[in-house]
Amino acid sequence: MGLFRALASLLVLCLLQGSNASLVQLNGNGYEDIIIAIDPAVPEDGEIIEQIKAMVTTASTYLFEATEKRFFFKNVSILIPESWEGNPQYRRPKHESYKHADVVVAPPTLPGRDEPYTRQFTECGERAEYIHFTPDFILGKKQNEYGPSGRLLVHEWTHLRWGVFDEYNEDEPFYIGKSKKIEATRCSTGISGTNSVYTCQGGSCVTRRCRIDSATKLYEKDCQFFPDKVQTEKASIMFMQSIDSVAKFCNEKNHNQEAPSLQNLKCNYRSTWEVISESEDFNRAMPMTGLPSPPAFSLLRINERIVCLVLDKSGSMSLENRLNRMNQAAKHFLLQTVENGSWVGMVQFDSTANINSELIQIRSNSERDTLVKSLPTQAIGGTSICTGIKTAFQVIRNKDFQLDGSEIVLLTDGEDSTASTCINEVKESGAIIHFIALGPQADQAVIQMSNVTGGNHFYASDNAENNGLIDAFAALTSENADPSQKSIQLESRGLKLNDNAWMNDTVVIDSTVGKDTFFLITWMVQPPSISLWDPSGTLTAGFALDSASRMAYLSIPGNAQVGTWTYSLQAKANSEILTITITSRAANSAVLPITVNAKMNKDTNSFPSPMIVYAEVQQGFVPILGASVTAVIESNSGNTEVLELLDNGAGADAFKEDGVYSRYFTGYSENGRYSLKVQAHGGTNTAGQSLQHPLSRAAYIPGWVVNGKIEGNPPRPEADENTQTILENFSRTASGGAFVVSEFPSTPFTDPYPPSQITDLDATSEGEEITLTWTAPGENFDVGKVQRYIIRISGNMIDLRDNFEDALQVNTTDLLPKEANSKEAFTFKPGNIPEENATHIFIAIQSVDQSNLTSEVSNIAQVALFIPQADPSPDENYYSGVNVFAVVLSVVLSIVVVSIILSTIICVIKKKKSSSRLGTKF
Repeated sequence: MGLFRALASLLVLCLLQGSNASLVQLNGNGYEDIIIAIDPAVPEDGEIIEQIKAMVTTASTYLFEATEKRFFFKNVSILIPESWEGNPQYRRPKHESYKHADVVVAPPTLPGRDEPYTRQFTECGERAEYIHFTPDFILGKKQNEYGPSGRLLVHEWTHLRWGVFDEYNEDEPFYIGKSKKIEATRCSTGISGTNSVYTCQGGSCVTRRCRIDSATKLYEKDCQFFPDKVQTEKASIMFMQSIDSVAKFCNEKNHNQEAPSLQNLKCNYRSTWEVISESEDFNRAMPMTGLPSPPAFSLLRINERIVCLVLDKSGSMSLENRLNRMNQAAKHFLLQTVENGSWVGMVQFDSTANINSELIQIRSNSERDTLVKSLPTQAIGGTSICTGIKTAFQVIRNKDFQLDGSEIVLLTDGEDSTASTCINEVKESGAIIHFIALGPQADQAVIQMSNVTGGNHFYASDNAENNGLIDAFAALTSENADPSQKSIQLESRGLKLNDNAWMNDTVVIDSTVGKDTFFLITWMVQPPSISLWDPSGTLTAGFALDSASRMAYLSIPGNAQVGTWTYSLQAKANSEILTITITSRAANSAVLPITVNAKMNKDTNSFPSPMIVYAEVQQGFVPILGASVTAVIESNSGNTEVLELLDNGAGADAFKEDGVYSRYFTGYSENGRYSLKVQAHGGTNTAGQSLQHPLSRAAYIPGWVVNGKIEGNPPRPEADENTQTILENFSRTASGGAFVVSEFPSTPFTDPYPPSQITDLDATSEGEEITLTWTAPGENFDVGKVQRYIIRISGNMIDLRDNFEDALQVNTTDLLPKEANSKEAFTFKPGNIPEENATHIFIAIQSVDQSNLTSEVSNIAQVALFIPQADPSPDENYYSGVNVFAVVLSVVLSIVVVSIILSTIICVIKKKKSSSRLGTKF
């Protein structure tokens, strides 16, 4: 257990150091380099910029007071789309891009969905991805429903920066407390209000008392909590910051541990302030004595893409067919990936550097062909990375362009002891370095260049079968381009063939893509026989053959036919490696394409700490559920491991059905670089858009209680399920970059991995029995099968959490564990719990593997020992504070529940008489 906790601590530390693409830095007490990006789909409106400034300024003061004078917003960059008109106030971005945005201002995820939210799919204390605001929200049109924008920004920033969760729960809006009352899920319980059903029709509104649902023993579905407009309670911002009096986070003293909030579930019943206080930020910042200065704003407008290829042609590039493979990948980038309107140049280097092509603006295939002809043809000489980069800077300056925001795509296969000498110059230049490491010896210093400039880092092994080099170049689409202009990879596959064997398969072109569809075939020895049939069964001809580069390619004019395309490749050599890459663009600029984004949770790792693979499948900002998602992870020497990623809310997957597919990775085989590629497929009627409201969002205000009367807001818009489901197949491939592993042992080692924590334990009662359900963990986190389960119960939730091993154990002799990710169910009779005056039975599970390693204790499930009684006059108008409504024991308690309570009393009496003899701790 101690080993697992140590591993988990290391994992969280690494995640906190860089789990997302944010460039935010805490300097003293002020947050710098915050990026708020306006999406290209937002129509030009200068008022949005002014309202962003006002929101951030107000939020800074609110944040400062809420954090006890610790944090404020120091400077913010507002990223403005290229489609908006120029302005003398606008500057060109440096490292800022949509990839690094902390806040995005974009259209609603679905029509009418203006709810602010934070994209958060990691665990408690880990930084989230970004905050999403809609233009209408920024412009103040949704204040009645969500409250003032400045306060709400602080609510979302707390999700984003410190990885805390909401203290309300729309899925479980009420719970039965140990006070024997039905309470609204909130923090703190000092926030007063009314539980009512409020309905309006034809301008007339009716309020009635909430009825109790006989199945759930809680209030009916339409019951809502309406807070009092005038309050004195100051906590909590993570429940409802829109209440005027609320200005603080719940802390250890006023935190409501009983409520079924996501904060309690994900953060082990700790308060928001406790989580914030344990953060790296908090440990670095002391309270200020004076007031902070107002935030400073920079207005940055996206401009044309400027990219220069810096390609290694040193002598080592002649090994393993590297030069030719580099040229194949670079040609794919030039012919298909880089967007029209971009400026592209090329530099080659060995111990010196030469300009192969000055910057050319791509307007047609003519410019693309010109650049292709400039690729290196001979590998010779040493390696001087800094010389290549500085020459690329000169290429950009030759056109009188600024280096700010320009991109350098650097590919190298060798080490260079002088590479570190230009890191500071690169950092100060304003350019972005994308690094592609080819082979195991590529220089580590360039990784630092990539990190400090906000670039991407990819790794490709010498195993051509894995197609890693083409995947890396294919991933280098513009971070700031309109999504409809970006190249999307549909397929990437390689195969080693013997005896003139065939490579046969299909690829789906769905209706969201099809423009500029591009097929690329590569080989190592001889051109293969190529056959391609469109969905109607027509054989497609016209592949261009490039024998020198050992590649053939075909571009489909217009929009390719929607459906399943079939390809058949026959090798013409006895030992051959064939690869196929298929890319396309959005078929219609008005319809966002389905995309896949992949990443690991960190860039560097030390064995045996596990890593997590994440893959987001989305259409715009809408998650796609039900896809089949697979990760392929390749080591330095070409060893590969294939993982099926899951969206089941278990193991490494933090949330069920949020469109993020995850899995632990522990299959290390050596030290060095590893690369990640993810493939996603959706079958007919199996994958669809998520219609759920996103997690980690601002609470919708149904209305306020003013002078004893509810003043309601309009009902929140809901999506029409009939118009949102995807009914067609799709196929996507995405590169997830690279990570580096160290300290892998050279000698055999014992099993270091315990089962993963169970996080979805649920309990229901019927008669005298309790049924538990959960997702099975694995022998090694979420792989394999555990040896056994330990189930314990208690009448005290916190005691069960903190002293699990001392709680009453349930007999699990008949419980045989299933394979990881299977659904488990177990029914038992609870017997007697030892706590006096217990109102609930609390239950938790621990898993044990074959090496006797134990998991962390699961989330805590609970069953109430009483049934609340409905009000005898449910239809009269009724306004009452939550703390006044008394929930009494039902006269019709079941014989079973009565017997449990009586048994408990008897047990307590016996325990008092014999505690010294038993020596048992409760």
